[in-house]
Amino acid sequence: MKKWLVFLSIVLIISIPLSACNNTSEKVRVAEVTHSIFYAPLYVALAEGFFEEEGIEVDLQTTWGGDKTMTTLLSGGADIALVGSETSIYVYSQGSNDPAVNFAQLTQTDGTFLVSREKIDNFEWSQLKGSTFLGQRKGGMPQMVGEFVLKKHEIDPKNDLKLIQNVDFANIGSAFASGTGDYVQLFEPQASIFEKEGRGHIVASFGTESGKVPYTTFMSKESYINKNEETIKKFTAAIYKAQQWVEENDSATIAKSIAPQFEDTELDVIEMVVERYKQQDSFAADPILDEEEWENLQTIMKEAGELPKHVDYETLVNTKHAKEVIKK
Repeated sequence: MKKWLVFLSIVLIISIPLSACNNTSEKVRVAEVTHSIFYAPLYVALAEGFFEEEGIEVDLQTTWGGDKTMTTLLSGGADIALVGSETSIYVYSQGSNDPAVNFAQLTQTDGTFLVSREKIDNFEWSQLKGSTFLGQRKGGMPQMVGEFVLKKHEIDPKNDLKLIQNVDFANIGSAFASGTGDYVQLFEPQASIFEKEGRGHIVASFGTESGKVPYTTFMSKESYINKNEETIKKFTAAIYKAQQWVEENDSATIAKSIAPQFEDTELDVIEMVVERYKQQDSFAADPILDEEEWENLQTIMKEAGELPKHVDYETLVNTKHAKEVIKK
């Protein structure tokens, strides 16, 4: 949390002179927090031409991490960010005069899975007690959801197991593969790849355990949304088309559509991952971020000791364009 406070203070100062700048063209620069099959509807929108149908061109860049993604958005390096909603709360808590506002939801559950080094036929969460657990970066949604789920199962993350959180996001998988930890919290497709290679075994889903939250949403600076309402509406419409397409098609069809985005991942693994996310309703069926999900997010943040202050739903969520798109 301290790292976030320092970083945001610097970013907010830098972004002040840039806040008046506005990209009014139909080209939209999007910064995604990571590149993951978890974001399948976004890649479907690109592959199936839904953005083109709306008359906009998307310039997609991967910014690798919540802090870097928000830096890019707030400093004017992107028009829209795809990142966890908790980042908008961190920014707002620093007193931003141009906050990041969530306008379209993409995923509605946590996207990580609990992977065991040993095969366990009848897994129970109590088996984590006394183990070494390789978790995610402190302050991020995966870590907060992880601790929330552990506490839900009466496991104290600080005392009932050895919790490792000092490994960079990009190196967590390799750390586990090299022998660190009895259990690890992993995103797909790494979890499924490990299982296929016999390096680990998926025993539980953090997304299923934690319930629905606005895990990954599209957000923009408030000033950008106000000055580019038609562009935001067109962007949201393309995402909604993709969300409906994902709902209507099977995992094999979806996997073929997004496969060019993941050239280093075998098609059967992509299909397996998509199916797993579909089964647990990780992909939002529409772009509306509802109030119950928003409050669940803040409950999880509060449990983890990472909620700076409670933020009202209407302050950082704008569903105007999503509702208009769905109605149309």
